[in-house]
Amino acid sequence: MRANALVASLLAASLACAARAAESEPKTRLKPETFSGLSLRGIGPAAISGRIADLAVHPDDPATWYLASASGGVWKTTNAGTTWAPIFDGQGSYSIGAIALDPRNPLVVWVGTGENNSQRSVSYGDGLYRSTDGGGNWEKMGLEKSEHISRILVDPRDSRRVLVAAQGPLSRAGSGSSASTTTPASPTSSPTRATSTSSTPRATSAAATSGR
Repeated sequence: MRANALVASLLAASLACAARAAESEPKTRLKPETFSGLSLRGIGPAAISGRIADLAVHPDDPATWYLASASGGVWKTTNAGTTWAPIFDGQGSYSIGAIALDPRNPLVVWVGTGENNSQRSVSYGDGLYRSTDGGGNWEKMGLEKSEHISRILVDPRDSRRVLVAAQGPLSRAGSGSSASTTTPASPTSSPTRATSTSSTPRATSAAATSGR
């Protein structure tokens, strides 16, 4: 009898302690079981495309982004990064150094190929490209021998004027340059190809890499 009473007393004390501990716990909906079904996942192309070289966001639609990958082409999202789609796979280069949107018409996308990294493991490109339909179709605009394009600026006052900073080949003489190109006012007309406006390799390299 005494043994049974002792066990009952210990059980009652244990239950009371558990009840007090439960009452002292902070009241919150965030419990371990809340997150038991969640796991970490990649939400961008960095997981499969290497270094991210550049980013452009649609000025009127903040959920639309374009990502330039150093070794994986160009990716586009229209839902702020929830899903991504490759939009440059059919072109001549998988290495991208710069991307820019026309501020007057964000459907016009400029892409400079060849990553902007001066290192032993580096990929080169085959020039400058332009899309007039948000990345659906592409047209090569020149500078095929530039190999590494690091910056593209579209004149907000005149979409026909586009400035390109191209570093040029890293280990041999080449046509690296700071270049400008002029295109027609209508994006559907035949474009004027980019032409080099500087031929000083040292000055070109500084222009292409500064601020990056």
